[in-house]
Amino acid sequence: MKSLWKYLGSALLMAVMFAPLGLAAQDRDQDHDRDHKQVRVYDKEHHQYRAWDDNEGRAYRQWVGERHLKYREYNHLNAKQQREYWEWREQHRDQDRDHDHH
Repeated sequence: MKSLWKYLGSALLMAVMFAPLGLAAQDRDQDHDRDHKQVRVYDKEHHQYRAWDDNEGRAYRQWVGERHLKYREYNHLNAKQQREYWEWREQHRDQDRDHDHH
């Protein structure tokens, strides 16, 4: 019985000693998440939020190029242009899968 208390005391002491390390790692992960927030934009036509990541940025630049438009950030487009982009994007979803396999 005495050795059980000794074992439990050692385990408790180790838990108290290592708890701050776990909290520091958790804080670092939260800082990383805050620095790399995922940008989302709302697609009014399809009533959903869409992730705006590198892949979406490439697709958007392709859409701008195909239309010979001057590049502007998506959020500076008017509502009609944003609708046109998402309509085009829906028609080109399979390109995402092709891009991921290369």
